[in-house]
Amino acid sequence: MAVRPQMGLTFEQIWATIQRIAEKHEELAGQHKDTERFLKESKRELNQAMGKLSDRFGELAERLVSPGLLRKFNALGYAFGKSGPRVKYEDINTGNILAEVDVLLENDGCALAVEIKTHPSVEDGDGHVKRMEILRAYADAHNDKRDYIGAIAGGIMRGCVKGYALKRGFFALEQSGDTMDIAATPEAWKPRKW
Repeated sequence: MAVRPQMGLTFEQIWATIQRIAEKHEELAGQHKDTERFLKESKRELNQAMGKLSDRFGELAERLVSPGLLRKFNALGYAFGKSGPRVKYEDINTGNILAEVDVLLENDGCALAVEIKTHPSVEDGDGHVKRMEILRAYADAHNDKRDYIGAIAGGIMRGCVKGYALKRGFFALEQSGDTMDIAATPEAWKPRKW
């Protein structure tokens, strides 16, 4: 019995295999681009949803903090008669928002700007210092001679953040059950005036 040698693949067969591989590669590349587009769009939508959720948490924190502020600061002798949430300071020439205050308490001689965070940080304190400087400049430009003082309120305030707020001259407001309490201050402590 004679053994026949097996023929190798022909050029046409190899070429057809290469073409099939190239087609599959193009198909996979297209699927990869579709997947990348899908992931990019999903990430954008997730970021938008997270931003909206963060705004809602901020609104919730503001609603928890605002109601008792007038009463608590008036008990310290401030006699605030006016309270406003989300007060915006706008450049009348450009329409640009210069600063936004979560809650502003006012009387004829003083304005208290409260920054409210769910979980305030030292960086939030630094940001509030800059905001207070903007408010002072705005007040000066509008012949407002009142003193501006500040407070930082937090649902969860670490001791180091509370200490930092007090060191910067801010009142520190802490969650206590279903209300906010003004944190105890050192004996000779006075709020910084801008």
